Amino acid sequence: MRSKGLSIVVGILAVCFVLLTSVQAQDKVKVKGLITTRTGETIVLKTTDGNTMTVVLNDDTKVQQPKGLIGIRKKEMSAAVLIPGLKVSVDGTSQDATHILAKSITFDKGDLQTAEMIQAGLTPTEQKVATNQQNIATNQENIKANQKDIATNQQNISANQQATAANKAAIDANAVATSKRFSELSEYDTKGTLDVHFATGSAKISAEDQAGLKKLAADAVKQTGYIIQVKGFADSSGNAAMNQKLSMERAQNVIAFLIQDCNVPVRHVIAPGAMGEAAPVATNETSAGRAENRRVEVKVLVNKGLSGS
Repeated sequence: MRSKGLSIVVGILAVCFVLLTSVQAQDKVKVKGLITTRTGETIVLKTTDGNTMTVVLNDDTKVQQPKGLIGIRKKEMSAAVLIPGLKVSVDGTSQDATHILAKSITFDKGDLQTAEMIQAGLTPTEQKVATNQQNIATNQENIKANQKDIATNQQNISANQQATAANKAAIDANAVATSKRFSELSEYDTKGTLDVHFATGSAKISAEDQAGLKKLAADAVKQTGYIIQVKGFADSSGNAAMNQKLSMERAQNVIAFLIQDCNVPVRHVIAPGAMGEAAPVATNETSAGRAENRRVEVKVLVNKGLSGS
C-alpha cells in the first residue's frame, strides 16, 4: 500500500515537471527586427514580419556582438549602442503578445556602423556618391594625361561608364534601403542640451562641464522614458585617424561620467559613436573656431509619443 502511494506521488511530480518544462519552453522567444524607438528602459522593434514588439531591458540583459568569422564567440557591449536604426536579434521571455523581457540582444558590427551613420546624418549613399565623384575626377585626369593613346582612353571610358552604371544601381538600392530605415525611426523631443568642450588633444572633462553634466542628468531623470544621446567631435588639427580616436575617447569619458558620477543607468544612454572631424560648428581656420569644434554634444531626448507632442 505504501509502495502504491509512493508511485502515485512520483507520477504526479513527473506530470508537474513536464507541464512546467512545457510552459517554460513556451515562454522563451526569439525575435529579430529594427530598433525604431528607444525610451530608457525599453526599445521598440519593427520585426521582420512587419509587426511591432516592445523589448524590456533590465540589469541582467546582455548586449553582445559576434566575434570572428563564425560568430560563435561574443563581445560584451554596453546597452548604449542600442540606437534607433540598429538591426538586432533578441532572446528572452514573453511577457505578453507584444512585450519581451530581453535576456540577450545581439547585433552585427556592420549594422551598428549603418545605424551610427543614420544617427549622424551620414548615409552610405552619400559616401558612395562622394567616392564616385572622386573616381570620376580621377578618370577625367587620366583621360587628359593619356590623350596620345586614344584607343586606350576609349576603352577606359567604356569601362568607366560601365562602372558608373553599376555604382548608380548600388546607390539607388542603398537609397531605397536607407530611406526605408529613416522612415521607420521615431521622432524625439529635445528636453536638454549641453556641449562639453576640450583642450587640444585632450579628452579630460573640465570641472565646469562636470557640473553642467550633473545638472543635465538631474533634470533628465524627471522625464518619463528619457534617453541621453552622446556624440564626440574633434577639430581638424592632426590626422583624421587620430581625430576619430580622440572623438571616441571624449564621448566615452562623458558616458562614463554620466554613469559613474551622475548615476544615470546605462540603459538610458545611447552613443552613435565618434564623429571625428565631421559636422564642425565653426571654422577650423581660427583657434576660437577649433575650440568650438573640440566638443561632445549631449542631448536629453524623449519620444514624442511619451512627451505628448
